[in-house]
Amino acid sequence: MESGPHWSEEHDLPVEGAWQEPGYAAGHAAGHPAWEQEEAAPFFDEHPLPSRRSARVSKRVRRRRRTAVFLVVLALFAVVVFFVVQTVKPMLGGLQAADYPGPGTGTVQVVVPEGSSARDVAQELRTQDVVASEQSFLDALDAANGAGSLQPGSFKMRKQMKSSDAVSILLSIDAAKVHYAAVDQNLRIGETLAVLAKSTGIPVAEFEKLANEPALFGLPAKAKNLEGYLAPGEYRFPVKLGAKDILAQMVNATKANLAKAGVTDQAQQYRDLTIASILEFEGNEANYGKISGAIENRINNPNGETGGRLESDATVAYGLGIKTYNITDAQKADKKNLYNTFARPGLPVGPIGSPAAASIEAAAHPESNPYYFWVTVNLKTGETLYSTTYAGHLKNVAKYTAWCAANPGECK
Repeated sequence: MESGPHWSEEHDLPVEGAWQEPGYAAGHAAGHPAWEQEEAAPFFDEHPLPSRRSARVSKRVRRRRRTAVFLVVLALFAVVVFFVVQTVKPMLGGLQAADYPGPGTGTVQVVVPEGSSARDVAQELRTQDVVASEQSFLDALDAANGAGSLQPGSFKMRKQMKSSDAVSILLSIDAAKVHYAAVDQNLRIGETLAVLAKSTGIPVAEFEKLANEPALFGLPAKAKNLEGYLAPGEYRFPVKLGAKDILAQMVNATKANLAKAGVTDQAQQYRDLTIASILEFEGNEANYGKISGAIENRINNPNGETGGRLESDATVAYGLGIKTYNITDAQKADKKNLYNTFARPGLPVGPIGSPAAASIEAAAHPESNPYYFWVTVNLKTGETLYSTTYAGHLKNVAKYTAWCAANPGECK
């Protein structure tokens, strides 16, 4: 028996000196029988590499598996989404633009105050149950391209109308013809009635007769006519609308402006309309609040420098039935003029024109300030100067006089 290397039982390694034994060297040189066995049958099994065809088949199988898995996941996702939508859909129903089928029942008067936005109108219609939802009205308004065409006024409508029908009434789309009337801010009552007569073809005398019966329109006894209550704005009156309904629509618009300003008491409404009408002659929208505060300072301090007098040229001119910035000393001294705020303390006996929403708001909520005097020193820009004393006021008046001299014809 041929001897080989001696192996350590503990470490499976040749013991020391085994490499030098002749049998080991000879076996290594000639080929050890055990190693020759390993060459015939290797320790690790060798597998043949796959052919190109088998590789392609394997890839197709894997691709089909991935596709199948994706389709299963997609189907499961679709099922989940379907059940979620079916569950949530009832909860979303209230957020959708619900609409009534129409044509509606009963009647309701809808007032659109001046300056109202489309959203304001939508809220009012929903509050009065004219439309089923604000969004349905806004959608119908957009479809009619009418967002910028809403006008102030009072409109007779039905409850539970189809939104598109409500839009048609507000835009007068359903009328074959309408009477268009543009009433400027703070026109005197005679001027306003003339505009209405020209627009509608109704005799001005018919409007005048009605305007002198304020009780027909629910106004306080202090009101002698509709002066101050005919809201300015653009109107489209249906051709069949009579004089009384036309005036009522304008009066209701003013009442809505007062209510929006938080003024509901009739006596207070009349007072605020009087101040608001003066504001429109004395200043501009940017300084209505400041002048309103100065007016309150004057009439609430009878012992002050002004003696509680308002001293407004505009009120004197109204009482005289003229339009001018130049009031004479004799006219200022005339106590017979009930609108003469130079000779009479406090406010005049009533409005001197029909004010808009901005001046009504300023009259209802005057700015708190120390001023008693104001004067517009540039009639083109509306620049107005204020003072707490008469001496300061005279300096400002001098600036106004200088401006008038530099701009002939502007200070009539």
